[in-house]
Amino acid sequence: MDKTTTKAVERVIATMRENLGQQLTIDDMARVAMFSKFHFSRIFQRVTGVSPGRFLSALRLQQAKRLLVSTQSNVADISLQVGYTSIGTFSSRFTRSVGLSPTAYRRLRGYAPAVQAETTVTGPEWAFGTVKGVIRPYPADEPQLTFVGLFRDRIPECRPVSCTILDQPGPFTLEKVPPGDWFLLAHSVSADPARVTDEAVAGSGNELGVGSLGPITMRRGMVIDDAELKLKEISDLDPPVLLALLDVRKAALKLVASREATHVPVS
Repeated sequence: MDKTTTKAVERVIATMRENLGQQLTIDDMARVAMFSKFHFSRIFQRVTGVSPGRFLSALRLQQAKRLLVSTQSNVADISLQVGYTSIGTFSSRFTRSVGLSPTAYRRLRGYAPAVQAETTVTGPEWAFGTVKGVIRPYPADEPQLTFVGLFRDRIPECRPVSCTILDQPGPFTLEKVPPGDWFLLAHSVSADPARVTDEAVAGSGNELGVGSLGPITMRRGMVIDDAELKLKEISDLDPPVLLALLDVRKAALKLVASREATHVPVS
């Protein structure tokens, strides 16, 4: 992708962030990008992996997550601040994407009790497949915990169809994967005690890297054993992580506390 196109998409994303409470249309975004709306929609999807509308919706929910743990504003006010005119619509979309209701997310200070795989897909055991592979770390020399999951879309939201948490990036196995097209998404957080604090956890400021691969086509009983995903530094062009993966951060805090209690240095 050429620099001019990338810069145009970056301008639009910056405009989205500055106007989360406003009703931005595709025409508005295309004017910022200085392209026709049809060409703009195509290049935005090509650069970010999702449509402009999906990206904007994800930014709004990401900001709502921040406001819920960093302010005392009520849910109705927060929904207006991030561009929703209906608190019911906001609450249902937040719950579907994050996995917790806005009030539960605030009460738990962003901690998800567990990351659970989707359980509505059923069938005989032989119908499910397995995805094996390796996650390459970013950065290579920092201790980190990594969430890996298979999702229906490029934005990590709703429940994955299969997931796991790794103590470090490396080999992984995802089992009971139903037939279909899935995106492999990974997200790492620091296990460094200097970076893992309650404030960083609540503010979602502890991310190290993200990565995506796919779509991966899974057929009945298939075993894929060569999936390789390299994490990279999070950029403004990456769709936000919406799923409440904060059990990973909680695990990082527990790991740090355990090491400190036994005087084992993080390495």
